[in-house]
Amino acid sequence: MTDSQLLRGAVLTFDADPGEAPTPDADSLRYWEDGAVWVEGGRIRAVDDFSALAPHVPEEVEIVDYRGKLIMPGFIDSHVHYSQLDIIASFGRELLDWLNDYTFPAECRFAERAHAIDVAERFLDEMLRGGTTTAQVFCTSHPDSVDSIFSAAQQRRLRLLAGKVLMDRHAPEALTDSATGGVRDSERLIADWHGKDRLAYSLTPRFALTSSREQLDAVGGVLRNDQSLYLQSHLSENRGELAWVAELFPECRDYLAVYERYGLVGPRSTYAHGIHLSEDERARLADAGANIAFSPTSNLFLGSGLFDRLATRDAGVVTSLASDVGAGTGLCGLTTLQGAYQVGALQGQPLTAWQGFYRLTLGNAKALHLDHRIGRIQAGHEADVVVLDFAATPLLARRTQMAETLGERLFALMMLGDDRCVYATWADGRLVHQRDADACREAPQECTSMHS
Repeated sequence: MTDSQLLRGAVLTFDADPGEAPTPDADSLRYWEDGAVWVEGGRIRAVDDFSALAPHVPEEVEIVDYRGKLIMPGFIDSHVHYSQLDIIASFGRELLDWLNDYTFPAECRFAERAHAIDVAERFLDEMLRGGTTTAQVFCTSHPDSVDSIFSAAQQRRLRLLAGKVLMDRHAPEALTDSATGGVRDSERLIADWHGKDRLAYSLTPRFALTSSREQLDAVGGVLRNDQSLYLQSHLSENRGELAWVAELFPECRDYLAVYERYGLVGPRSTYAHGIHLSEDERARLADAGANIAFSPTSNLFLGSGLFDRLATRDAGVVTSLASDVGAGTGLCGLTTLQGAYQVGALQGQPLTAWQGFYRLTLGNAKALHLDHRIGRIQAGHEADVVVLDFAATPLLARRTQMAETLGERLFALMMLGDDRCVYATWADGRLVHQRDADACREAPQECTSMHS
């Protein structure tokens, strides 16, 4: 395949938040029924109607025919634990028991570098199979877990944020570090990976329960010294968690105040969940510009509670969408959208397809301060693209054939879709996942007879 391609098919990209109404705000998106995306050297060179763009493209440029399918920016996942891939769909626990019974034993296995390398590769395979081209990733407390995911992402030329989990208490001894040792490891990893190719580092204190005051203070010092770094953690996921935080930090007026005390709340901070926030905490998060990663399938699976998306939005808090994995029920962004719709419906705030797909693309890019690079299909942006198939399953094909509008088709895709709908994924201008090619690798004899 050449370094320059013209992808032909329906094209949808957002330029702004479409709002919450069933009809999107004017000028919030662009759509071409027979569109074309010119990809060259890892960048998007142009996007337009095929008939308008094709005459300006050199003859040697390869045309990739995706007619009948939908081309969108690659999905973005703002919070995901790659180390939990092997414990997804583990039965019957709330957050704190789930950590002790499933998560911590699984993370102990990452002391073996070979295991970390294997899971990193398999995680990225699944991520791309689900149409996600960028993620902010929790690793484990083992530095090798960070090296493994960054190395695998670098080889695939992916844009990825990740960090070593910092926790020096209330976890198995095999997983705990120390305030100084954890930061020393993080500083080495920052020097090795932050800003290299398409990679960035997120300082990663797991949550207040597993970090001492000394560790949180040390992390704040690193963050103050380099404002290009990201930070990711957890906040107000579970009521038992909140009660324990109050016992451990009696000097702090609420959960958020623990992180504020150590300088960990800012515009590059992502806090997963944020279900049980007070109005005052939302106001302070908004003032700081911090991001709440709404992880709907995880919240439903663990019974943690229902995230009030509109109250968070009305308070001015930046929000993003996340799979979480492990406790979540899938890496595909379509699965996340289904959970988000269900959480909203239970609160009288159903998520429109316009808002959902905006969040998976440009909205999440904005939340991670990457919207100048990814999240939309426009000239100059990095060529991260997903190609979606409205006919991936018989039921989806039947439903979308009955649809009268693009909005109706998108909603059906959102609610009935899964990774089978991801026909192809492109990252940095390269085809990194092809659905039918994957099927042929798994069952080559069937493909041979099918194509003969």
